[in-house]
Amino acid sequence: MNAKQVFDIFQEQGLIDQEQGDDLLAISGDTGKSACETLVDHGIVTEDQFYQVLADSIGADAVDLSSLEPAPDLVRSIPGGLALLHRAFPIGQSGSTLQVALADPLNLQTSEDLRFALGKEIQVFVAPERQIEELLRKHYGGQEGGLDEVLAQLGSEIEITSPDGPLDVASLEAEANATPIIRYVDLILHQAIQDRASDVHLEPFEQEFKIRYRVDGALYEMSPPPRHLALPVISRVKVMANLNIAERRLPQDGRIQKVINGKPVDLRVSTLPTQFGESVVMRVLDRSAVNLDLKILGMPPQIYNYILETIQKPNGIFIVTGPTGSGKTTTLYAALNEINTVDSKVLTAEDPVEYDIEGIIQVPVNDSIGLNFARVLRAFLRQDPDRIMVGETRDIETAQIAIQAALTGHLVFTTLHTNDAPGAVTRLMDMGVEPFLISAALEGVLGQRLIRKICQNCRTPYEPSETVLGQLGISPHEIGDKNFYFGRGCEVCNFTGYKGRKGIYELLHISDPIREMINERAPGVVLKQKAIELGMTTLREDGLRSIYEGETTIEEVLKYT
Repeated sequence: MNAKQVFDIFQEQGLIDQEQGDDLLAISGDTGKSACETLVDHGIVTEDQFYQVLADSIGADAVDLSSLEPAPDLVRSIPGGLALLHRAFPIGQSGSTLQVALADPLNLQTSEDLRFALGKEIQVFVAPERQIEELLRKHYGGQEGGLDEVLAQLGSEIEITSPDGPLDVASLEAEANATPIIRYVDLILHQAIQDRASDVHLEPFEQEFKIRYRVDGALYEMSPPPRHLALPVISRVKVMANLNIAERRLPQDGRIQKVINGKPVDLRVSTLPTQFGESVVMRVLDRSAVNLDLKILGMPPQIYNYILETIQKPNGIFIVTGPTGSGKTTTLYAALNEINTVDSKVLTAEDPVEYDIEGIIQVPVNDSIGLNFARVLRAFLRQDPDRIMVGETRDIETAQIAIQAALTGHLVFTTLHTNDAPGAVTRLMDMGVEPFLISAALEGVLGQRLIRKICQNCRTPYEPSETVLGQLGISPHEIGDKNFYFGRGCEVCNFTGYKGRKGIYELLHISDPIREMINERAPGVVLKQKAIELGMTTLREDGLRSIYEGETTIEEVLKYT
């Protein structure tokens, strides 16, 4: 629902004045919360009162759908694609009039579109948006071809100008703001959140327009929309992210804050000019899905206890390492959350800030104006911090300032891109940091990967072949009575066999023998060997633990270690 429209109605009803309306509109825009949530949060109305006010304003009735169990015939009265596109749910029938609850009852065009498409009179009812969304998910969400129906409906409702013609910004904006395109993009995002996607890819090619989701690290393709929808759909995303829709030759970055499926979601938007139009990737930052608690990251007890101990130290550097998408930032956020207390000043430099944490000063790095990690870090040292997080150590300058900060009484957290924990030490040396500084400042390095978990609903035991066991580096007589599992694929996991991800870890504790080897510039292989002798569990060994516990498959561990 259009927030401004809602606040205007509340002003007309005398429930808020104009100044309040302007303030609430600004708050709603900043927080990404709906008009309903904003009004309820500020104690102006309850949720029931909110929907009653809306109903009165359009001369409709407000209803509670929490206990509605519609008959199958009633559900079939609106085809799935039409119901999803218009976010409309049938709740009753009276003669030739269909009674429909709309997620956006203030859009008068919707009832007209439904009347035209169904050939029936439409009586609009007002109900809580989350209840309508839940009914749509339950009764239409799992339908095969639901998105195909939406696309068919979309094709009949909108005419698109040729993407090959001259670029007319006004007509492009009109297409991007056309109701069917808005609904279709919203539907793509709803589906992504429902499927727990971490990224949404919109990819135009010469003959087709692909939409793919990344779920648990793997990409899956959706029903592809017609090629001619690429321009308006991508323009719609750019409008939502406040990007310049006329600029199609340069990469752009933006952010969308939105409430989807009743949850506040941040989307980081990146556009890339390609041969056949702009490719867009939306990184989904679902605040309600991320639990920044060290306990639930599934670390082995000895690593969990070591990290708890390390993050309470007064000074030193703690590094989390691994490739992109291995969960490093989440681990560091969880660690910061643990020490985010009144008596501790915590500062972070990030590129960009992914999750807002109450009580922590977070600074977004901006290279385009010269605000890089090194410069932010220098400024931090004048801000009287106790703990500092540097999103990533990319160069010698950042590394040296971080080490100086650690040696002058600050605890520093940072990430590096290396394949394993001992590799972080050699990476710092390669950057040009003196070994004696590394050995003096470094407290520990945590290497990690994210691997997919077997779906517990379709988990099936099996016996792996000797060849596969050989790849893991174990022989059949070593496994004894241990069980191995794989996921057969079911509706719960979208027939992938996997649902959710977990971390596997290796921890390099910087003990005195390791410090001596660092001072002697020992190669990474020798460091790793010594760490294993001193009791370090490698990523592969932690992966084996997850296999034996029935949490993941041999293939996943081989893929990531």
